[in-house]
Amino acid sequence: MTSHAGRVIVVDDEPRMAEGCKRVLEPAGYEVVTADCGERALELASPGAFDLALIDLKMPGMSGLDLLRRLREIDPSLVCIMVTAYATLETAVEATKHGAYDYLAKPFTPDELESAAGKALALRRLSVEAERLREEAERNLLLVADERSRTRTIIESMADGVMVTNREQQLVLWNPALLRLLGIKDELPALGEPPSPRLFPAELLAWMQAAPANEAATRVTRELPGGPSHLAASIAVIRDQAGEQLGVVAVLQDITELKSLQQAMGDFVSLVAHELRAPLGAIAQYLDVLRSGITSDQPEKEQHILTRCRERTASLSQLVSDLLEFSRTQAVTPRDRTFTDLDLTEVVRETAEFMAGEAAHCGVSIDLDLAPALPPVAADRDEMARLLTNLMSNAIKYNREGGSVTVSTGARSGYVAIEVADTGVGIAESALPRLGEAFFRVKSPQTARVTGTGLGLSICRQIVEAHHGHLEIESKMGEGSLFRVLLPKAGAEGRRVAAATAPRDRER
Repeated sequence: MTSHAGRVIVVDDEPRMAEGCKRVLEPAGYEVVTADCGERALELASPGAFDLALIDLKMPGMSGLDLLRRLREIDPSLVCIMVTAYATLETAVEATKHGAYDYLAKPFTPDELESAAGKALALRRLSVEAERLREEAERNLLLVADERSRTRTIIESMADGVMVTNREQQLVLWNPALLRLLGIKDELPALGEPPSPRLFPAELLAWMQAAPANEAATRVTRELPGGPSHLAASIAVIRDQAGEQLGVVAVLQDITELKSLQQAMGDFVSLVAHELRAPLGAIAQYLDVLRSGITSDQPEKEQHILTRCRERTASLSQLVSDLLEFSRTQAVTPRDRTFTDLDLTEVVRETAEFMAGEAAHCGVSIDLDLAPALPPVAADRDEMARLLTNLMSNAIKYNREGGSVTVSTGARSGYVAIEVADTGVGIAESALPRLGEAFFRVKSPQTARVTGTGLGLSICRQIVEAHHGHLEIESKMGEGSLFRVLLPKAGAEGRRVAAATAPRDRER
């Protein structure tokens, strides 16, 4: 609103009447414009141009009622007062129907005009303010709706499960991750009702119900027992600015991998402690015997002791190598690998020659059954050599004296297959699903004599998965084991096969 009291248009075909209204209103602070007919008034009119219109009812051409209707179409908030010398109840009713605010009968006094104009403009200001407040409320509602939509989108896209209850302990919000983590499939939680004990763990509901009473803590974290996954629940009380409790929010996180890591770390510490203590203790005892001089006149005995010391240090060296190799494999990225179209036949032959000494020492033979024309694979040569070395080494170590290791190759539907079969002790069926886990070793009387870290197969599985392949294991106790590696062929066919089977491999 400008500094003047309001803008007024006076529409009257009598110049003296229009000029008289102007002389009365301008000293009172109004800005007044006159028009001698309805057509001229419409030319001057626009939304917000005027606050008040004084309209003569009877005019040549366009009537006052027609002008009133047209002006209200242009500016619905415009306040109009009808002026006429032919005041009747019928005309007043008709003018009101068309949207007139008031009705002035000629002749009228300056005070009557000022009073009617003041009331009309007060109504105009109230209407304008009401419209402003309405528009502001609509904008605020839109902002709230947008904010709620954004918040909902964020919560629904979270990997952590979220559930919120109000002060009446009724469920008011949950996200899809919550259902996934808790395994809720057949029945959706009902909003506006207490969380159902059929769907939610009793411990979680008890923690949420008890949270408001715990004034000392605003947030607690507990591990949720039971279930196939390990879950941690963070419970927090929601309060307003005055500190009044509004509800409780629970955030569930899947800590299965963290638990597995903790277990792996525990296994690692236990394994390293055992694998280090046993050979170091044996070496220390052998050295004490040598230092005592008991074997000084027994050269053959001393050579035996030195040989045993060498074997023990070799096992320690192998432990360090396995740990370093496992660490390197964990840290390697696709950028660190050099993929080339590789003929695995040559790598298999070289690895077999390299392992021949270890096989002979254990009394095991290595036989090769290689396809004459093996398709190439897109692979890192060093990692393929590492893969085959670990597989052959295991086949030799867990074999029986006089046994054999057979390495064969072939092609099958988009893959190149490498099979390493042994005639060794075999693996229990219950242990097969865990083969490839870091630090896991099958414990049996037949394997007690074999030293190792349980990292070899874990390294093999990581290498195979990094090459979009598959590692399959078949075994029977007392008959031996077969390890089959499937690697995609180089080229488009192999890439299609790898892409088609990758989701299945991740699920496994």
